[in-house]
This record gives sequence, structure tokens and C-alpha cells, in this order.
Amino acid sequence: MTTIYDVLRRPIITEKSMYQTRLNQYVFEVAPDATRTMVKDAIETLYDVDVVRVNIVNVPAKRGRRARSRRLLVRKSGYKKAIVTLAAGQTLPMFEGVR
Repeated sequence: MTTIYDVLRRPIITEKSMYQTRLNQYVFEVAPDATRTMVKDAIETLYDVDVVRVNIVNVPAKRGRRARSRRLLVRKSGYKKAIVTLAAGQTLPMFEGVR
């Protein structure tokens, strides 16, 4: 990993992550070798906010079955996601949505 721009891959925007924005928590997909401190430094540098906590979860791959042969196959690969809690009163503008 060379720069902080390689740590964050994309924001994860789902119904659950939109609810978590009320709790000052934001969800990102991160690089597989990213650590908590690397994610914290990247968020604080790129968005100019104060990070209180970083939780990291390894999301497993989703498996499915083929209809004819009933064999297992992997449909979605696994990834690593980070749940970032910001200080009270701070927000990230990309998660705000339409007002």
C-alpha cells in the first residue's frame, strides 16, 4: 500500500448504512491489507473530520447453487469493510442524499 488513496475503495450505501449515518457511522469498502490506523488516517486526511472509532469486518463470499448440476459456486467475492464513527456533529457530505 503506497498512499492513503489506495486504502479506501468505495463507500457502501445500503439501507443499513443510511440508518447508521444517524449514529455518525459511515461504511466503506477498504483494501484487503488495510488496518484500523490506515483507515483512520485516510478518512481524517481526505474528509477533514475527527474519527473516534474504526471497526473492520471481513465480509465472506456469497455462495449459490447451479440449477442443473446442484454444484456450489461462488457468486460474489468477499471483501473487507470498515465502519467509521465520527465525532459528534461531523458528517460526510456524500452520505447526505437528496434534501
